[in-house]
Amino acid sequence: MTEQGVSGARVSVIGAGRSGVAAAILLAARGASVLLSELGSVAKGEIGRLHQCGVEVETGGHSERVLDVDFGVVSPGIPPSAPGVKALEQRGIQLYSEIEVASWFCRARIVGITGTDGKTTTATLVHDIVTAEGPLQGSRCWGVGNIGVPFSAMVGQMEEGDTAVVELSSYQLERCESFRPDVAVLTNITPDHLARYGGSMKRYADAKFRICMNQKEGDTLIYNADDPLLEEHFCGGAFPFRRVPFSLHEPPSAALMQSGAFLRDGEIVVARDGSERRVVRTDGFLKNSFRGRHNIYNALAAVAVSDALGIDDGVVRDALGAFEGVRHRQQFVRRLAGSDWINDSKATNVNAMHQALEAVGGKIVLIAGGRDKGNDYSAVLPLVADKVELLLAIGESSQLLADAFKGVVRVQQAASLEGAVSLARAAAGEGWTVLFSPGCASFDMFRDFEERGEQFMQCVNSLEE
Repeated sequence: MTEQGVSGARVSVIGAGRSGVAAAILLAARGASVLLSELGSVAKGEIGRLHQCGVEVETGGHSERVLDVDFGVVSPGIPPSAPGVKALEQRGIQLYSEIEVASWFCRARIVGITGTDGKTTTATLVHDIVTAEGPLQGSRCWGVGNIGVPFSAMVGQMEEGDTAVVELSSYQLERCESFRPDVAVLTNITPDHLARYGGSMKRYADAKFRICMNQKEGDTLIYNADDPLLEEHFCGGAFPFRRVPFSLHEPPSAALMQSGAFLRDGEIVVARDGSERRVVRTDGFLKNSFRGRHNIYNALAAVAVSDALGIDDGVVRDALGAFEGVRHRQQFVRRLAGSDWINDSKATNVNAMHQALEAVGGKIVLIAGGRDKGNDYSAVLPLVADKVELLLAIGESSQLLADAFKGVVRVQQAASLEGAVSLARAAAGEGWTVLFSPGCASFDMFRDFEERGEQFMQCVNSLEE
């Protein structure tokens, strides 16, 4: 699709979330006739703003008007099984994601980042590094996508020479057709969102692999070679793009491709075209809210991106040294009566919980629970048995957690997050850590993981010494 193809086209946008609204406004600004259709309600003020932008709005359901279009756009949160989506597909109407739409108008180079875990931290770190280099090059960096700001909302301001760092969920990639990042990153693939994919890891992985399906010669794919699924998929075979693995070790694929980012003796080393250079020591950037094995992986990915973009190693070292981590991801909140309190609300799956437990030393009070996504807790049982003194279970999955960890650790169910914080305060001893790492979605009790994390921090900060 081109801008010329959009002008004069009739478009329906399904879903009035942030992505849907941004796509509707962008398409209307580029000359399309746009109907934004929402199953629920939309605030009057927002409807007024959309009307001013030339977007028609319908609420309370999808009328037949959504079918009288040239193409449709589907918000990422709407499942493929939704009636409105099915109706459009049955009519043979092409459906796109908001990411796809934004890419049609993007003049900046694109760094696309996806994976089950680590994508937000990696995207934020890459954004900080490229931003630090910006004044030297006279360019700007834009952090967009799943990180919180829709790509469509910012793409009109992007210019040649700028960089768009686009964090991508599998949902956002599903309906991409021509989206093509100059540099693509796959952090890892572990079980998550399987209900959306009929319980199939293959379907979930295939959605992630769409990030590089349009890459060509001159483009770069950076991937975690320590992830068995990724290593198997990308190590062999022929691909048109350059493959750059990163690893805590030197993977076999690196010897074949003569490039990659590796950890050697506590130092990140970049290999390229048969030569190596040392970039940064891990003790120069690991700290309170940015620590643990998984964050070394995130740093490796960011260093590999920086190399692909030609960013000076000194800029990379300075940006890594200044990086404090991502809000709600193993975020240090406070020390209270000798115990540390950590907000890891962004841990919405078991693998993220595992990473947090692995990173924290000493005895732990773990607060977990929320809306279960078909979780298998077997992978964390050894860590919980070894490190956790008390598991405080909250939300819809509190009984499921109690059953899953029965006989492994003492479990106490709490009626609310505030109640769990109070119980944790009473239980935590000198030198302990209270870790809030839910391992579940937030939608049973909160709007999103951000609201959940903010409430946790408010509860913790309200506790008296």
